[in-house]
Amino acid sequence: MAANVALPAPARKNRLQEKVLSHLSVAAIYLILLLGAVLVFFPFAWTISTSLKSEQQTLEYPPTWIPDPVQWENYPNALTARPFGRYYVNTTIITTLSVIGQVISSAIVAYGFARFRFPGRGFMFLVVLSTLMIPFHILIIPRFILFRHLGWLDTFLPLIVPNFFGGAFSIFLLRQYFLTIPLDLDEAAKMDGASAFQIFLRIILPLARPALGAVAVFEFVSTWNDFLSPLIYLSSDRNYTVSIGLAAFRNDYFTAWHLFMAASAVAMLAPLVVFFLAQKYFISGVALTGSGGSKG
Repeated sequence: MAANVALPAPARKNRLQEKVLSHLSVAAIYLILLLGAVLVFFPFAWTISTSLKSEQQTLEYPPTWIPDPVQWENYPNALTARPFGRYYVNTTIITTLSVIGQVISSAIVAYGFARFRFPGRGFMFLVVLSTLMIPFHILIIPRFILFRHLGWLDTFLPLIVPNFFGGAFSIFLLRQYFLTIPLDLDEAAKMDGASAFQIFLRIILPLARPALGAVAVFEFVSTWNDFLSPLIYLSSDRNYTVSIGLAAFRNDYFTAWHLFMAASAVAMLAPLVVFFLAQKYFISGVALTGSGGSKG
């Protein structure tokens, strides 16, 4: 075995400096991430704290973080002040159907752009992407007039049906992911007699679960938290969603911050649960999507 050779003093000093700089850079990264986490978590923590205070405590200055005593009854009082149970059912119906429609329709369109060769494919895909440049506010009046002629106002249809025609961002996300799946799988399936629909159903969709999960999470959070669209199309209290219900609650109980925060905390519960349950699909879908963008 070769004898260990002692490093010269300057080399040892340089190596020590490199280790120190490496540890400092890692510590700086963790510190920045910790500060970011605190900034993100602060509003949520303040919401929970305020939701457990009395009305008098919410007006105190300087504010206190820990309620004394804890007012657990704020939650049932807030949820019964308006029919939030009905609002949650409405929002769940709209969100669930919107997610199903968005995932299915976007996956079908993305499959066509990713796996089929036809004249004008690139131009049509650019047209789809160009719709992302159109501000939503420009479409409000034409859509409202259309849905009024269809008799869909004050129903869930304007909030659900458009999602069954796909979305440009979801199509782009899925198309880029489908391009990463080897075409050899399609060829092998065709040799076994599989049709294009069978390939899509049995090969593409199972392999694209991370991207599909990411699209579902995006659509769920967007639809659940949507305020403008329900405000435009819904006018009956029985059809309100959670976001509209919170706004109406705020107008009725202007100074009851403790009750408003309690209702808001419960409104945040569903998106948080869905995100934590599906975060592996969300993270992997975002990380892997786009690696096949140079193909096709």
